[in-house]
Amino acid sequence: MQKYPEKTIQSAAVREQLGLFASDNRMRPSPEISWSSFHELPKQERLSALLAGELNFHGENSSYASHDLHAFAAKFPPQLPRLFVRGLTAPGDVVLDPMMGSGTAVVEAILEGRRGLGFDLDPLASLLTKVKTTTLELEKLRQTHQQILQSAHALLSDGKVIEQSLSDQFDKATREFIDFWFLPKTQRELMALVLSVGKIDDPLIRRFFELNFSSIIVTKSGGVSLARDLAHSRPHKVESKVPKNAIEQFSQRFRKNFLSISKLNDLKAGGLTSVGDARRMPLADNTVDLVVTSPPYANAIDYMRAHKFSLVWLGDSVQALADLRSRYIGSEKTSNLSHGKTVMPQRCLMIINKLHELDRKKALILGKYFSEMENVIAEIYRVLKPDSTAIIIVGTSTMRGINVQTHFCLADIAADLGFKVIGVVERILDRNKRMMPARFGKNNQTSIEQRMHEEYVIGLYKGE
Repeated sequence: MQKYPEKTIQSAAVREQLGLFASDNRMRPSPEISWSSFHELPKQERLSALLAGELNFHGENSSYASHDLHAFAAKFPPQLPRLFVRGLTAPGDVVLDPMMGSGTAVVEAILEGRRGLGFDLDPLASLLTKVKTTTLELEKLRQTHQQILQSAHALLSDGKVIEQSLSDQFDKATREFIDFWFLPKTQRELMALVLSVGKIDDPLIRRFFELNFSSIIVTKSGGVSLARDLAHSRPHKVESKVPKNAIEQFSQRFRKNFLSISKLNDLKAGGLTSVGDARRMPLADNTVDLVVTSPPYANAIDYMRAHKFSLVWLGDSVQALADLRSRYIGSEKTSNLSHGKTVMPQRCLMIINKLHELDRKKALILGKYFSEMENVIAEIYRVLKPDSTAIIIVGTSTMRGINVQTHFCLADIAADLGFKVIGVVERILDRNKRMMPARFGKNNQTSIEQRMHEEYVIGLYKGE
C-alpha cells in the first residue's frame, strides 16, 4: 500500500524562502512573505509548503462577500480554497470545483481574479452558486423586491388564484409532502411569493429572488416549514412549531442578501457554473490550472433531503428529485452492482472485503463510492494542465465499526491514475461551522460530541 509524505517541509531552502516559523507545532507562513516570491518556487514545492501550513482557520469570518446568501450543509471555510488559489495559480487562471456544493471555491477564485468554474448535480447548489457569482443592478433589485411584495399581498387579498394554483401545481406525492411539512396559511403565503417571483422578466433577477425564497425555507433556525435543522440536512417535524409569516421573512432575508450581493460589484474576474456531473465534465483536456473540491463522503450527507423543501415550490416534483438523488455520488442505490468486480487499489479492496464480511449491502455502497470517485479523479486528471495541482478535501467514515480510510483510498486511486500524491494531511474541523455526519454505530448518539472532528486535505500533482 502507498505511504504518503508526512506533514513537514523537507527542504530547508523552501522553509527559509517562505519565512516559515513554528507555532503550536504547526508551520505557518510569515506575515512578511509575499506571494510573488512564493510563486518563484516549483509548483510541487509550493503545494508541499501549503499542506504543511495552517489549514484549520478556526474563528475566521466566513460570511464576507456572497458566502452567506443561503444555508448549506458542511461548507468548508472560504479561507481554505483561497489559500490554494493564491499559492498555486496566477490571475486569469482557471480554477475548477467539479462538485461545487455552495460554490465557496468558485467565489474565492473570482474574488482573487481567477476564472471560477463549477459543476454540481444538485439544482439548489447550481442556483446558489450562479447567484453568488453574478453581479446585479442594485436599484433594479430594490424595485423588484417592492413589486414582489405588492403582488404577493394582492394575491393573498383575492385568494382565488392562490387556491387554484395550490390545487393544480403539484402531483399527488408532492402535494402530500407539502401538506405534511407546511401549514395551510404558510402554503398560501409561499404560493403568493412563487407566483410573484415567476412574473419577473429578467432571468438573473428572477434567479436571485428564487434563491431568496429558498433561503427562508432551508435555513439554520426557524424557517417557515414545520421542520427544524434543515440547514444540516436532518429535518425533523415539530408539531408545536409556529412558523413566521413567509412574506415578512422573505423581505427580511432580502435586506440581508441585498447587502451580501452588493459586495460583488468589484469582482476582478468571472465565473461559469452549471448543473453537471463531475464524472463526465464538458471540458477539453488540459484546460484547468487548479482543482479544489470537497466530494461527498462514503456516508454521504443527503443534501436532497433538505433541498427538496424549497425545490418542490420552484417546480420540481418529489419523484423527480428522488430520481435525481439516486444519481448522486455516494447515494445508496446499489441495483445492478456486484461485489468485487471493479479493479481498485489494494487498500480499497481490503476494506471493502472486510466490510463485506459484516454487511454485504454496505460493502456494495462503499465499492460503488470508490468506483464513482475513481471516475471523478480520472476526469480531474484529464482536464488539468500538466504541471498543475488538485486539492481534494474529504473526511473518513465509519461503517459497521470499520474506518474506511476514505482519504487514503482516494489518494491510492489518484496515484494509480497518474497523480503524484504530495501529501495527505489532517485538518481539525471547527465544531461550530462545518458540521459533518455522525459516526453512527451501536449506542451512538447524533449529538455534536459524537460527530466527526477532522477531515483530510489530499494534495495531488500532475506532472509535465
